[in-house]
Amino acid sequence: MKKKVALIYGVTGQDGAYLSKFLLKNNYIVHGIKRRSSSLNTFRIDDIYKDPHVKKNNFFLHYGDLSDSLAVLKNIKQIQPNEIYNLAAQSHVGVSFEVPEYTANVDAIGTLRILDSIKNLNLQKKTKFYQAGTSEMFGASKPPQNEKTFFCPRSPYAAAKLYAHWITVNYREAYGVFACNGILFNHESPIRGETFVTKKIIRGLCDIIKKKSSRIYLGNIYAKRDWGHARDYVQAMWKMLQMEKPKDYVIATGKQYTVKYFINLVARELKMKITWKGNGINERGFWKNKPIIIIDQKYFRPTEVDSLKGDFSLARKELGWKPSININSLVKEMVTEELK
Repeated sequence: MKKKVALIYGVTGQDGAYLSKFLLKNNYIVHGIKRRSSSLNTFRIDDIYKDPHVKKNNFFLHYGDLSDSLAVLKNIKQIQPNEIYNLAAQSHVGVSFEVPEYTANVDAIGTLRILDSIKNLNLQKKTKFYQAGTSEMFGASKPPQNEKTFFCPRSPYAAAKLYAHWITVNYREAYGVFACNGILFNHESPIRGETFVTKKIIRGLCDIIKKKSSRIYLGNIYAKRDWGHARDYVQAMWKMLQMEKPKDYVIATGKQYTVKYFINLVARELKMKITWKGNGINERGFWKNKPIIIIDQKYFRPTEVDSLKGDFSLARKELGWKPSININSLVKEMVTEELK
């Protein structure tokens, strides 16, 4: 039986690494696109990468960038994939306020470049496409959010992702591309980027215990989020592309916690007793009578997203998917790996 060929944009990121390993275990040939950088950024996939000269190699890396339409067209034409997963993005919400044009170019128009390449190469019958959406598109909409919830983006990142969502729907309906949107709520893991709040909290508290630092600066600790594990979520991506017809799905846990609750979970795992004093911007987290968690106004977004909680009942019914890792197990795994 001929092996399926997958092409992953964003292969060096958290989701790209987990998805690559999942697909390789399922007998795929996997091609990943990485951006050229003066420093190596492949640490998440070093364990599966082999020299191209090695026989029986099923994992290959190529240079490319979603801001380069020629490179996108060339890679897809050369690889002729059965499945394309677009996980590449400028994915930090806070940073998107700093670089809105770049965020739009990569996250929005980058998706269009892939879809138009599929169309122009006449690959509609051969190639299935997965677009990585985000719960941030719901923004100020009232939770719980599902596939029918009104989108109300509150950042340049969310707005760019919303364009990517609708252009995916458009190419599905206009040109017959098998194209799915996965609207994924927050998902974490030990290989989460260190600027994201969950990793920042875990690394920060571990560094305080190791006496490498003395405090963490955070923004809105009362923001509520729905946190799952990336290992679970990449399986949902794959399941979407195995369906007979393309469709959009919310992927979430259906449970919601504040950032402050997440901090307390991590502290409990590290056997740190944190006490909280003060209100608003003056609230502080104390450990051994010293302030170790400081609220800093600069980490608040110009427009905040206060509450995200996903309703994944459609994915459970049609994909047979549900999360297998709860927040306690997630925190335990992330803390254990960070301490190593």
